[in-house]
Amino acid sequence: MNFVTPRQRQQWLGQAEDYADMFLQKTKYILPHAARLCLISTFMEDGIRMWMQWGEQRDYIMRSWSVGSVLGTLFVLMNLFGQLIPCGMILARKKTDIACGILVFIIAFQSIAYRIIWEPRFLLRSCALVGGLILLMVENRKEARTLFAGVPQMHNNAPKNYMQLAGRMLLVIMFLTIVRYELSFTSIVQNLIGGVCMLLVAVGFKTKLSALFLVAYLTGVNFYSNCFWRVSDHRALHDFLKYDFFQTMSVIGGLLYVVALGPGGVSIDARKKEW
Repeated sequence: MNFVTPRQRQQWLGQAEDYADMFLQKTKYILPHAARLCLISTFMEDGIRMWMQWGEQRDYIMRSWSVGSVLGTLFVLMNLFGQLIPCGMILARKKTDIACGILVFIIAFQSIAYRIIWEPRFLLRSCALVGGLILLMVENRKEARTLFAGVPQMHNNAPKNYMQLAGRMLLVIMFLTIVRYELSFTSIVQNLIGGVCMLLVAVGFKTKLSALFLVAYLTGVNFYSNCFWRVSDHRALHDFLKYDFFQTMSVIGGLLYVVALGPGGVSIDARKKEW
């Protein structure tokens, strides 16, 4: 029986990292734009849905919270403009921090309004979205100046690094919502591989390679499991799959930011460079 030696495993990982670096070199100008577009896709879709389903959304809030048409209409308007305007700001790269702050507020507001704060799966998805928005803010954030300019620092504890850590930790929560609770060989392998990669992204070890693998993995799962275009738009399943599809795309956008930005200073990869 042939076993893979540690040396062979190291060589394979090295080759995989080389291919990942080649991919990043060829896409370094496109990747941030793709990440930004994927990340805000769920907010754009939801904002458009508010316009297309104006009456239904208003009536739902009126029934759920026993309020009048004025408050129901205000809810729709807040979600419509509170998502589309910040998305436009992010695409234009204007006041990105403010735009992300508004979108975080919308996530919290919708969690309460739709009562999904008590639904673990949707709550975890919302946390993952917040993680992606944190990484979006990191993109344009300048490194804080150290006290002793020009002096090498053993541990760079700039706020940007902690933001990247928080963004990574929140993003990996996404995996908990796609775990397959089936005692089949395929499900066990998928859960194991996905779980290991999510853990590697969280601690910042082989980060870019792990995040790139997760982008490919989640993209395949998303197009296979959430193919809303195959379901009639008159069925409730259509809206559910569409919502799930674009939320997963937003998490993929966050992972693309991990690939583009790297793990940051608070990670095993960064510490390995110091060792």
